[in-house]
Amino acid sequence: MDFLVLGPVEVRESGVPVRLRGMRRRRLLALLLLNAGHAVSMDALVDEMWPDPPASARHQVHNAIRDLRAALTCSEGAGLITVDVGYRLDVPADAVDAHRFTEWVRAARAARREGRDTEAMRLLQAAVDLWRGDAFADIDCPAVTAAAAGLDEQRLTAVEELMELRLAAGETGSLVAELFALTARHPLRDALRGSLMLALYRGGRQADALAVYDEGRRLLADELGLEPGPRLRRLQTEILADAPQVQRRTPAPARPTTVRLVQDNYLPRDLPDFTGRATELARLDRAVDEPGGGSPRTVVIDGMGGIGKTALAVHFAHRRTTDHPDGQFYVDLHGFSPVRAPLTPEEALGVLLRADGAAPDALPAGLAERSAIWRSRLAGRRALLVIDNVADAAQVAPLLPGAGDTLALVTTRRKLTATDGALSLPLGAPAPAEAETLFRRIAGEAATGSSLTRTIALCGHHPLALRIAATRLRDRPSWTVPDVTARLCTSGGRTAFLRTADRDLMSVLALSYAHLPHEALEFTRALALHPAAVHDIGQACAATGLAPSAVECLFDTLLDHNLAVEPSPAHLAIPLLLRDCAHTLTPPSHATAPRLTAVA
Repeated sequence: MDFLVLGPVEVRESGVPVRLRGMRRRRLLALLLLNAGHAVSMDALVDEMWPDPPASARHQVHNAIRDLRAALTCSEGAGLITVDVGYRLDVPADAVDAHRFTEWVRAARAARREGRDTEAMRLLQAAVDLWRGDAFADIDCPAVTAAAAGLDEQRLTAVEELMELRLAAGETGSLVAELFALTARHPLRDALRGSLMLALYRGGRQADALAVYDEGRRLLADELGLEPGPRLRRLQTEILADAPQVQRRTPAPARPTTVRLVQDNYLPRDLPDFTGRATELARLDRAVDEPGGGSPRTVVIDGMGGIGKTALAVHFAHRRTTDHPDGQFYVDLHGFSPVRAPLTPEEALGVLLRADGAAPDALPAGLAERSAIWRSRLAGRRALLVIDNVADAAQVAPLLPGAGDTLALVTTRRKLTATDGALSLPLGAPAPAEAETLFRRIAGEAATGSSLTRTIALCGHHPLALRIAATRLRDRPSWTVPDVTARLCTSGGRTAFLRTADRDLMSVLALSYAHLPHEALEFTRALALHPAAVHDIGQACAATGLAPSAVECLFDTLLDHNLAVEPSPAHLAIPLLLRDCAHTLTPPSHATAPRLTAVA
């Protein structure tokens, strides 16, 4: 999770903004970030947030703290702690963009002192690129405003130093437009005006350089009654005399298009108890190691909700980072999400381009332009992408690389038949032995007894179901495996048992049904009522009253959405947990004609 204050205050998880509702919560977060790692008293918070605090101020702070805690629950290493006097926000230092900015500027100055100007220039450029506007731009608390003024001054000083380094490296024409804009915004900054004069002079525009000096002298006289400083006056004299010290010394080198201080790695953490999937991992290894002539590879991992697609993709990506040293990127497209709408391709490309160092205000708005820039940046690189939770082929196509030895791992609940050239890796339930190993690793010593095999079967060998059941067994010392088995024996029992405060298997599965056409949903409801494990065309026709041609089309729809499996041609099976989920979508009082037909 990243905390951004160099611009409007934002929190981002894997590049996606976390919603912070209301200005009060944003002010509170800004104050806590300003004092990260240190306690802030309740009195100080109240005084900063209200010029004239209402009687309910403390209560409002408590409510805002509660909401912030909820928003930050997914942040690894961050915590909002209640202390005796108030609250303390603990976050990793490098998770705050202001900290990264100051560290990179400090490192740049050290490099410059040691004569490593190229490294200093890269560090300063990276530091400046972190800014999205004025510091704490949308926060008006007195303490925050004072701190923001200090950060803004540091930014300007860093920009001035960067301009000097770029001039020293031989840049002129490419700098003039930037320096004109900077000088217009900050007309009293001698260092920026001097860099603009020098860039114009070295570009053969001596008269324009001297005009810039005269403009600055008039502004200083009119507004402050002062003359330009000695450095600027000396520069004017040297330009008038064509002095050797202002002549261009070195040719301009090609500037790097992307600044990389360290290897970009945005992958989520690998599961410490990742288990099995040996067959799938071997197939992925073969696909990646097969000679491809420098062409990008795309692997689409598809399967039902909770089956372990993301876990497999992230685990494999961590295994192959050394083979893709030019960056490892992750983006969640939220194709199947209960809390937000899917990302548009434009939004997803914005996440990826910012992660790769592109300045936010330099990104074009159009999809075609963003896609072209992204592919251009990947060309010739050995990068790795994990594109998670994809809704359909149209959402992911603009994100795929066009050239270079890049690997893209795409996860989705649906078959993406329109993704040309991709390797398809359907992911089903793990083998019984792998499922048992996973259950034992989570449940520990409690996972013993003759009924363990049945317990795992009642979980459908489904990884998320196994995790929930094993965790519940582990956390109830008085329980044994038969206690879990008893709770899983019926459809209603499974539905209730596989739901905890923070995980609900049926809600995860139901997201897939929400994307089904209405006729396919009714078809699934009807088949789920039938006790047979496998349905042929004739049985399905009898249960639904539909014609064989319509049933065949609906078979294909369910298979494409990974809501059924095909044990043999023209036969369909709905896995146990998906049948349970279909039951939850059909209340007992829902006596529609299809339901009555199926029951009959």
